[in-house]
Amino acid sequence: MTDSWANFKAEVGADLHLDLHGTGAEPGSEAGVRAGTGAGARARSGLRTGLRDALREAVRTGRLAPGTRLPSSRTLAADLGIARNTVADAYAELVAEGWLTARQGSGTRVADRAAAVTRKPGKPAHPARRPATRPALSLFPGTPELSSFPCPEWLKAYRKALTAAPYEAFGYSDPRGRPELRGVLAEYLARARGVHADPERIVIRSGYVSALTFLARALRARTPAARAVAVESYGLDHHWECFRSAGLRIPPLGLDELGARVGELDGMAGVGAVLLTAAHQFPTGAALHPDRRSAVVDWARRTGGVVLEDDYDGEFRYDRQPVGALQGLDPERVVYLGTASKSLAPGLRLSWAVLPEELVGMLSPHEGTSSALEQLALAEFIDSGAYDRHVRAVRLRYRRRRDDLMAALAAHAPQVKVTGIAAGLHAILELPPGTERSVIRAAHWQGLAVEGLSRYRHPDAPGEGRDGLMVGYATPTDSAWAPTLRALIRSLS
Repeated sequence: MTDSWANFKAEVGADLHLDLHGTGAEPGSEAGVRAGTGAGARARSGLRTGLRDALREAVRTGRLAPGTRLPSSRTLAADLGIARNTVADAYAELVAEGWLTARQGSGTRVADRAAAVTRKPGKPAHPARRPATRPALSLFPGTPELSSFPCPEWLKAYRKALTAAPYEAFGYSDPRGRPELRGVLAEYLARARGVHADPERIVIRSGYVSALTFLARALRARTPAARAVAVESYGLDHHWECFRSAGLRIPPLGLDELGARVGELDGMAGVGAVLLTAAHQFPTGAALHPDRRSAVVDWARRTGGVVLEDDYDGEFRYDRQPVGALQGLDPERVVYLGTASKSLAPGLRLSWAVLPEELVGMLSPHEGTSSALEQLALAEFIDSGAYDRHVRAVRLRYRRRRDDLMAALAAHAPQVKVTGIAAGLHAILELPPGTERSVIRAAHWQGLAVEGLSRYRHPDAPGEGRDGLMVGYATPTDSAWAPTLRALIRSLS
């Protein structure tokens, strides 16, 4: 009987699923096929047809992508338990039809043009359309310069961590994360951000949203009467969605040049927590004033509430020493949230939370965490001093870009006011009311992708919104920075 699974073995190293039974092919006697009996010939014909149809369907639907190398006829025949000539004949027919190509030394592969016939059954082919143009340059905020990722140093740390990793690191891990990383982070956060961090209270997660999702569930369970988490009136909607998904409301706090107006918390019914970007408000750039820092901690003590501190880019301060973490004022009332997304790269999917003692106990043993090997590599990367060196290097690079931006605007667009420049990876270009969309369109015509400030406004925020551009000056590569800056200036002129 034929087997529907074919293994490419050493030739390709992947499995190929072929449903020969679903094509109507009836497996015949291999002995009859080899003997050339009438029954054997009919069986071989049926198997060849079934194999040909199964392969054609796999290519047509895209399961076998253009350029994919197929196993040799000998290997596929052995895996399926059929005659080699049956496979060779099926391949030959598909080559003749244009589904496959066969070249000496290259083997049998899916034809590059096979994808052109792939479409859903019953839907007519559309006439060729000219694809919409996409901006080649980008100033989207929220991303560091990815080409600056320290690949050699990270590889060195990864190799060392992998060599020294205990066997149990490859098994199911502590839901809080690897102890090596939690220990190193406790020392680093205390030194660099002023965080009171016990390794037993640090939780590692696969990204910031994963940490917020856990906290939303924990806050809902912790205080059933508290049905809301206050958020800043400008921020990221997918962060707010973490609370909505847990059944929590998200009333907005107003913002001004001193940061979030935390005094409004006393007038908000049912609020048990507040999410703040205290060191560098995202996206407006304001730092929470010292009086308001004290006031929000007092509110949490007085009401039993919790402050969630999002310290997404606390390492990047240019005009003075970084503002210390709010968590240092009261580690039992403030949850500190950090990430490697801005300092290293978002693709690492590494974030951490420093929890009050009561929330540590709410962590489920089945909570998922990030890759143990990535955690061990980051622990080694920090412990070796490579993390500090990298942060210092990119901080200098980003400050130079910020200065370039300021100089270019002063020379060519002096009417534009820039805010949020003391820290972070982006700046706000304030625009006259009603002009945000037109400037974004102008940027698009210059081949530049930018985002407007209105994109980040809470739908229930009171008052009139602000018009402005979010300029992520850390995003372009070094080679793209100059043309990107020129395109921005042309968009504003």
